[in-house]
Amino acid sequence: MSKILAVMIAGLFAAGAYAQGTGTPQDVPTNTKPQVAAEKKVDARPAGKVATPGGDQAKVAEGSGGVTASKAVEAGEKRAESRDQRRRNKDGSVKRKSMQGGTPK
Repeated sequence: MSKILAVMIAGLFAAGAYAQGTGTPQDVPTNTKPQVAAEKKVDARPAGKVATPGGDQAKVAEGSGGVTASKAVEAGEKRAESRDQRRRNKDGSVKRKSMQGGTPK
C-alpha cells in the first residue's frame, strides 16, 4: 500500500512540474500594435537626457526625521501652531494643549 501511495505522490509531482511549462519568450508576440507604438515613443525621446534619481528624498535636512521641505509640510506646521487658538471651550477660554503621542491623564 505504501509503494502505491509513493508512486501516486511522485506522479502528482511530475504532473505538476509538466503543467507549469517553461514560459519561454518565444511564446510572447513582440510585434503587436501597442508594443510597436511603445517602441516608437521610446525612440522619439531625445538622447542624453538623464532622469533624476528617484526613491530617495533629495532635500532632507539632517536630523529632520525624514520630512522634506514642501508647501504641505509648512501648511501642516502652521495649522498645528494655530490649533490651540481654534479649539475653544464653550465659555470661550482656550482648551488645554493637546499632548500628541502622550497618554491622557
